[in-house]
Amino acid sequence: MTASPSAAPPRSSIPWPALGFGGGSAFVGGVDEIGALELMHYAWSRGFRYFDTAPFYGHGLSEHRFGAALRTYARDDFLLSTKVGRMLRPDRAMPRHNDRLPFDIVFDYGYDAVMRSVEDSLQRLGVARIDIAYVHDLSPRLHGEAFERRFRDAMDGGYRALDQLRSEGVLRAIGAGMKDVDVLLRIVQAGDFDCLMLAGGYTLLEQASLTHLLPYCLEHGVAVVLASPFNSGILAVGPVDGASYFYAPAEPAILERARRIEAVCARHGVPLGAAALQFPLTHPAIVSVVAGYRTKAEVDTNLRWREWRVPVALWDELRAEALVAGDTPMPARE
Repeated sequence: MTASPSAAPPRSSIPWPALGFGGGSAFVGGVDEIGALELMHYAWSRGFRYFDTAPFYGHGLSEHRFGAALRTYARDDFLLSTKVGRMLRPDRAMPRHNDRLPFDIVFDYGYDAVMRSVEDSLQRLGVARIDIAYVHDLSPRLHGEAFERRFRDAMDGGYRALDQLRSEGVLRAIGAGMKDVDVLLRIVQAGDFDCLMLAGGYTLLEQASLTHLLPYCLEHGVAVVLASPFNSGILAVGPVDGASYFYAPAEPAILERARRIEAVCARHGVPLGAAALQFPLTHPAIVSVVAGYRTKAEVDTNLRWREWRVPVALWDELRAEALVAGDTPMPARE
């Protein structure tokens, strides 16, 4: 087993809640305007205090909805994160959509664009400060041949803007968010970042971040927020036909592995979703888990899964069956 690095003091003093409310596709695509506000107020009533959004989500719609709900609460009573890297440009020719506003997306990670992006987000949200801003989706998968140029723009320009806004108190912490483990490691090594948002990269089905990224973050005090703990669906609904894995139909090998994990969970009387939600938080570098919500029932389910007693023997069996990596950190013995 690989020795775990010693943990460094956290770079920021942010008190991360264990669960966060995500404002992505589930929130903007599966809920109407009135339902979205009711859902957020319900999540608040059930104890949620960390809310994550982005200009990309609904082309500004998610930020507007978050702002409409969160402005009814004292600003110091919740954590709020958004993202930079995509600018919104009005598109008068865009047909009306229920799940997005009439804006085109333009990638821009430069200094001026990031400054403008944060200002625009503040106005859409209707708040005077944002707790965390993540550099969003700076990924070769999205940018292709433009990736290296945009990476330089981000580190030479966007990072300077975020660092300045952090020093001015507009932001409390800065980070980067995406699914690409190698790029996140490269980013966090290139600047003074407080946190990362890792999308689906440390789950019961995916532990590539365990080798280098998470040990580095633990050693350097960088907090990691794990988004998409269910890998976009399969770990919540189970290995059923049509189950989604990273926003595409799960391949047979993934379905079979999920079936084996679910069988282990069943032997210990634990729902697959409960194990999936709690698994990321067993790693000491991960401070919070953010999922998307469409309904009040999903809020209730995740809260119930969060409190479900998962015996250490379940984690031991997953490791013994090579269903999770052999050097996966495990909770203290009961």
